[in-house]
Amino acid sequence: MKLEEKLSRMIQVDTVSQNDVDNSTKFREFHAVLEELFPSVFRTCSLVKFNEAILLKWKGKTEDSPIVLMSHQDVVEAAGEWKVPPFSGMISDGRVWGRGAVDTKSSLMCIFEALEELISEGFTPERDIYISSSDGEEISGEGAKLAVDYLESNGVHPLLVLDEGGMIKEEPIKGAKGKFAMMGTLEKGTCNFRFIAKGKGGHASAPGKNTPLVRLGQFMADIEKKDPFKAKMNETTIEMFRRLGPEVKGSLGFLLAHARFFSPLLEKVLPKVNRLATAMIKTTIAFTTAKGSDGLNVLPSSAYVTGNCRVIHHTDADETQRILTERAARYDIEVEVINSNRAYPVVDHNSSVFRKVEAAVKTSFPSVITCPYAMTGGTDAHHFSRICDNVIRFAPLEIDNQQYESIHAANENINISTLRPGVDFYKKIITEF
Repeated sequence: MKLEEKLSRMIQVDTVSQNDVDNSTKFREFHAVLEELFPSVFRTCSLVKFNEAILLKWKGKTEDSPIVLMSHQDVVEAAGEWKVPPFSGMISDGRVWGRGAVDTKSSLMCIFEALEELISEGFTPERDIYISSSDGEEISGEGAKLAVDYLESNGVHPLLVLDEGGMIKEEPIKGAKGKFAMMGTLEKGTCNFRFIAKGKGGHASAPGKNTPLVRLGQFMADIEKKDPFKAKMNETTIEMFRRLGPEVKGSLGFLLAHARFFSPLLEKVLPKVNRLATAMIKTTIAFTTAKGSDGLNVLPSSAYVTGNCRVIHHTDADETQRILTERAARYDIEVEVINSNRAYPVVDHNSSVFRKVEAAVKTSFPSVITCPYAMTGGTDAHHFSRICDNVIRFAPLEIDNQQYESIHAANENINISTLRPGVDFYKKIITEF
């Protein structure tokens, strides 16, 4: 069966994960499809399950310093208007279409196929190889955490963990000509806060001043107008710009290539011109949900909004809470912590492990330039940071702008032509390590 046909079969199983909904039957159906598509993997590897999250182990010549290859099974709901049915796995126009084509059944297929081919060739790895695939990454489920708990309790400390994150993209920042493998080496933490404003309530026909919703609105407007979080260049972003800079023409290219020297200038300029780059060098907040009264003619006695913060190392969780509490107090608003996770350990892009992964990219994608970068989103991989120093967020697949924008949106698809290099990349990782 061709690679695109295997991916198509995987997409055809609806593995949407939802909070407080039991979709275990769908995931068991998906596991059956995996066993059908990759029989050698399931015959050779031992399997442990954590609910419907799976952890497969291919025994190598030594148990020391294994490798963990990750990609989650679950997908988000397929909302919006699609050109094709979202769970059809349609193959057309040189692409495979459907929910999960990019995020992340394509990389999961490549991982399984790499093991399937190597096992069929009679290869035995030097060290143990694990496949870790959770069933709830999209809803911050506990599958990956339980896998780490299991490995840690068995004294397993991986040399390398590879999960989703960056991919291969053309012109990742405007003006950078060429194709770049964006390898996530820094993952921000996530904090969620509830901002609560209280008042007397009452009938809406005679409102007073500074009611709860008004104060919340003033608070949010103040945060947006006078961002309380400072931008600060970090080693990951400096190195990313150093590698991107030579591919950008003119003075901007020179500025980026010498990002360390020009850090003070970049810290001032980037927040004004580039939203994504800004998120790589500062803590951010987005207001996401709100609640007032239940009646159209009732003033709320208590109202709230929630803020989702992605916290970076120099303004971590505790400092973020302090800053927001201080600002909220100006509007007589209380701050409640919903959850709080610190920024995670940063991978050293100068390490021998990172350089080996770079070499595998170069072999599979000869014309691609590798770049470490700071992740602005979250992954399952952060759980592994407590047992591994080299947790790299990178899926070895090339996507264009439309495919990037289709993640969590309509018309998700992946190029068939990128699947074979993706498989070869994982095979290279396994054989070279």
